[in-house]
Amino acid sequence: IFHWWLMFCSKFEYLAVVWRYMLVTCFHPTPSAYKWEADFLMLQNVIECATAPRTPFISIEFIPAAEKAPSKEELNWEHVQMERLELLRNVCRDEALRNVTHSRISRFVLDRIFVCDKHKILFCQTPKVGNTQWKKVLIVLNGDFSTVEEVPESVVHKPEKNRLSRLSSFSKPEIEKRLSSYFKFFIVRDPFDRLISAFKDKFLHNPRFEPWYNRDIAPEIIRKYRKNHTEAMGLQFEDFVRYLGDPNHRRLDIKFGEHIIHWVTYVELCAPCQINYNVIGHHETLQEDVPYILKKAGIDQIVSYPTIPPGITAYNKTKVKQNFSRISKRDIRRLYARFQGDFKLFGYGDPNFLLN
Repeated sequence: IFHWWLMFCSKFEYLAVVWRYMLVTCFHPTPSAYKWEADFLMLQNVIECATAPRTPFISIEFIPAAEKAPSKEELNWEHVQMERLELLRNVCRDEALRNVTHSRISRFVLDRIFVCDKHKILFCQTPKVGNTQWKKVLIVLNGDFSTVEEVPESVVHKPEKNRLSRLSSFSKPEIEKRLSSYFKFFIVRDPFDRLISAFKDKFLHNPRFEPWYNRDIAPEIIRKYRKNHTEAMGLQFEDFVRYLGDPNHRRLDIKFGEHIIHWVTYVELCAPCQINYNVIGHHETLQEDVPYILKKAGIDQIVSYPTIPPGITAYNKTKVKQNFSRISKRDIRRLYARFQGDFKLFGYGDPNFLLN
């Protein structure tokens, strides 16, 4: 429309200039004094603009800057995680191992899974694998503290203080919704190395002053599994291993209640063949797993994980051999039979070095 209007107006402008030129030339012998040349040139420009081919309208679109390309290290760790999940799926499909790899999603499992609705995260607790630090991360995400360094130890382990919701506190539809849509992860560790840590933490050092382990649990294990009842010493690692490897251990498990979370299998804690976890971290590679998990969960710009002292998460084969040096081959085989699922699902080598 604008194009044709301009053409229409330009015709009248042209006639006006021509009429003016005729008057000037008729009554004034010096037409150059009236700037008619300028008018005529202006008219030519107007006509040229109106009749020139129109350039198509070009929309200028603001394109946001592309996200930072993943580094080589990130791509490598993405591959590591894919391999871990693929191994998990393959072992879960192995019918020969079904008895040691599958566990129903019971109330016990749902009690282990912490929920962060604000950032849509589910974290399954596997004690003796650095869980305290991850709970601090969730507490910060809930907004109670600004940094993980500010979170007191006394708050982390007290449900009434840490305000961390557990998946078991929701209705069945709400549980299913979160399991199907939230980011889910947990951390594992060499199974036997974890058992050594659990024994020392709860029965030898007991840094949190939890008296029930040596007062209530240890005597029950000693009474049933110690060969020489005349020995007056406290619970020994040999007693602990016999209890864990006993096919009938569940009787004592029920009696001990939730305290058993520190030494039961990952299968019993997190049901990895029933729940589709997004990431499986390893205690031995925590330095690489932490930034990967934070980024995958979309919280790497919001919270940081506590500093990991060099070498603290490394697997120490010598330590494992020393602690198992007094354990009979029979008891080691029975213990492995119970924890075989954990070894297979998460790629830990069979502890043959303890049997040779």
